[in-house]
Amino acid sequence: MSEVAERCRKVIAGLLKAPLERVTPQASFIRDLGMESVQSVELIAALEEEFDVEIDEDRAQNNDTVGKAIAEVERLLQVR
Repeated sequence: MSEVAERCRKVIAGLLKAPLERVTPQASFIRDLGMESVQSVELIAALEEEFDVEIDEDRAQNNDTVGKAIAEVERLLQVR
């Protein structure tokens, strides 16, 4: 797993107070990790701060799994 993926997982685990081993690329934020809607805004902000990127909220709505969120952060880091 890439360094970006590991950092994303740690941010997600910390925000959702979930064990790191449960924060897998296949994990659904809502179904598997119990994320509530207000936490989605907090997650976007936390990832933006961690990686110094700006995540489009409309695109973020499609990121329903950890893997999709990681892919979006990696995409944003490549276009800088």
